[in-house]
Amino acid sequence: MPTGVQGLRGSGEFSTDFRPTNYRELFTLLEPNGSAPFNALLAMTSGEATDDPQFNHFRDEIPERVVKINNSGGYNATATSIVIDADIEVGFLTAGTLLANARTGEIMRVTSDASGTTLAVARNLGSTGLTILDNDDLFVSGFAAADGDDVSTAISFDPSVVSNFTEIFRTPFAVTNTLRATYRRTGDAEDEFATKALKLHMQEIERAMFFGKKHIENSGAYNERRYTGGILSSITNIVDGATFSTSGQMTEDEFDSMLINTIFAFGSQQKLAFVGAKVAAHLQRFGKARWQPTVVDGTYGVNVTRYATMAGDLMVHLHPQFRQVPGMDSAMVIIDMPHVKYRYLEGRDTQLLRDRQGNGVDGVIHEYLSDCGLELTQDKVHTYIKGWQTTA
Repeated sequence: MPTGVQGLRGSGEFSTDFRPTNYRELFTLLEPNGSAPFNALLAMTSGEATDDPQFNHFRDEIPERVVKINNSGGYNATATSIVIDADIEVGFLTAGTLLANARTGEIMRVTSDASGTTLAVARNLGSTGLTILDNDDLFVSGFAAADGDDVSTAISFDPSVVSNFTEIFRTPFAVTNTLRATYRRTGDAEDEFATKALKLHMQEIERAMFFGKKHIENSGAYNERRYTGGILSSITNIVDGATFSTSGQMTEDEFDSMLINTIFAFGSQQKLAFVGAKVAAHLQRFGKARWQPTVVDGTYGVNVTRYATMAGDLMVHLHPQFRQVPGMDSAMVIIDMPHVKYRYLEGRDTQLLRDRQGNGVDGVIHEYLSDCGLELTQDKVHTYIKGWQTTA
């Protein structure tokens, strides 16, 4: 039942449910569960303005600290000089670091700071006779200092700088003055075209957030054209169905293993999965006992279904645009929402710009304009599975 309120009303009395701060939020309110659910969810996160169309952030992580033996003949139990793969960072291997052979359990100690691909080690600590084979994995298992030792070599890690661009999206719509004055049973033409143009505008942003690639044309010129990098071009965890044991087919056991070893290896214990129609059917077929339908509060009506596992919870949503984009019906895009952010150029978030027509035009031209992009603070926390055609 409506509540009556007496007296004057001020804008501060209304929440964003009644007074969206921009047209992007207005769209998510007008079309919940619609064609741009990723943007609807991004609207709920802390979008951040940038004062430059190129925005940067530092990406840092602790390395796994695993090295791999590179010697076809392996090493006997007494060898103290061993060679590892050249593409592995060894700065963390300082004198006193303990390494364990994942295959044999042998413990060895690094005896001098590593600077190249050859390691000096003390072997078979607490054991005897254990040998090393080519491609054995050695992982850091601790540190051991002698009584009275001086402080060991300090270790630090430099973060990498990652950048992306804001992209200018423009969607105009026009109405002649004659049409504006014409009575239509379907309603006001300008309002109708405005609603449809906003939907098209947000669809284009949604697709760029998934499929866009970072690029710039006319760099340094007055008319730079920038493209924002979407999530699919920015993540490293990509699983191709062509590499499955049976091409295109993944079983429930294989999916469970992927959840544990890849999808939830980094990041949050709850992630959002946008899926195509085929993948939705696969999940429903072999996971019926684990489906717990639920609507997550505060998501502008974007319905998600919880897929509960030992590794973590997938909040699954059938993306409507994945029905329209070729190949995406067999795809799953898993996003760790705390590690994505909507970025927009200061003062140029989604807005309706009116009366863009020239002085002599007998009509009006309006347009929606957004200067925005996607920021991924980490990449390993997201996963893209493609080509999942069937399940056993």
